[in-house]
Amino acid sequence: MTKVVAFFGASAGVGLSALKQSIAAGHECIALCRFPSKLTAIFPAETTPNLTIVQGDAKDLSTVSKCIQKRNGELVDQIISTIGAKPIISKLSIDDPEVCRKGMFTLLGALEQLRRAGATGQPYIIVFSTTGMSRFGRDVPLAMVPLYHIALKVPHQDKRIMEDSLAASGEDFTIVRGSLLTNGASTTRIRVGIEDPKTGRESNAIGYTISREDAGRWISENLVVKRDAQYLKKVATITY
Repeated sequence: MTKVVAFFGASAGVGLSALKQSIAAGHECIALCRFPSKLTAIFPAETTPNLTIVQGDAKDLSTVSKCIQKRNGELVDQIISTIGAKPIISKLSIDDPEVCRKGMFTLLGALEQLRRAGATGQPYIIVFSTTGMSRFGRDVPLAMVPLYHIALKVPHQDKRIMEDSLAASGEDFTIVRGSLLTNGASTTRIRVGIEDPKTGRESNAIGYTISREDAGRWISENLVVKRDAQYLKKVATITY
């Protein structure tokens, strides 16, 4: 079954990998991008008829609203958000400390506004987050605890608010937490842990890294192409 999937943050990294896989699987994809040339250079219009690129910002309500509606006015089938900020190593911070929460507030606001206007549908929302966020015990190797809880404190605070807002929204969702991101596709087996945001850990997967390419592929294969029901309204931790 062909789905209509909206992407936010898909011009690079995990999002770009998930977008590539979803396009290849034949789904109709809508990608919001501040600089469309980043995507048109990879996906020429003449060879990628199932991709629509919309210029704009994931924090702009009207633009987001355009991206999450099908041509017939219904809401899209799925929404994948991998937005994030660039690190500022010298300050142990990021260039936009509230980008994830603001993106989620905008998305939920757009859904509410469109439904009030008569749009129907229940999009399955997938967001990419990070390990080191669990309230139910350590989910990173012991050696990496200082990095996660000191150096990454600011982005983690932002992602925490994003995760909590989505989990409390009443929408269908999966939060994907990837371990430390590297580059390059591989054939390494991906291990998966599952956590219920309310009741806690169902299975563990503690590891050091996963590549952006493999994380995006996992999202597309398990949550778009197949949509594995065991991850619905859960947190999936993915790592090597």
